[in-house]
Amino acid sequence: MPKVDEKLLARAKQMRANPTPTEAAVWRILRAKQFESVKFARQVVIAPYIADFVARSRKLIVEIDGDTHALGETKDARRTTWLERQGYRVIRFTNYEVGSNLEGVAHAIGVALAAVPLPTFSPEAS
Repeated sequence: MPKVDEKLLARAKQMRANPTPTEAAVWRILRAKQFESVKFARQVVIAPYIADFVARSRKLIVEIDGDTHALGETKDARRTTWLERQGYRVIRFTNYEVGSNLEGVAHAIGVALAAVPLPTFSPEAS
C-alpha cells in the first residue's frame, strides 16, 4: 500500500479541527452513521486530494464549495474527473446552498446514496 503524503494528512487533520460553518452543519447531519446508517468520514485524503465527506462503502464523495471554488471551475472539474476514475461519485454543494437549504442538501445526499448500488455478497467469494 502506498504511503500517504504526510503534508496532506496534516492538512486534513487541520481542516477537521477547524471546519467552516457550512462543513460543520453538514457534518452534524452525516456524523456517527446517523444519516441513513451510512458511515461518513470527513476531510479524507484520496491523494493527491482531500475530500470533504466520504462514504467509502458507497463510494460517494460530498464536496462543499466555498467562494474560492467559483474561480476554480476547471480545477474542480479536473479533480472530479480524477476522483470518478478512482470509482467515486462526486456531488457538490455551494456554501450558499448549505446555508439556505440544509434540508434540501440532506435530501440530495440521500438521493445520491440511493443511486449508488450497495456491494453484493457473492457466496463464491467466501
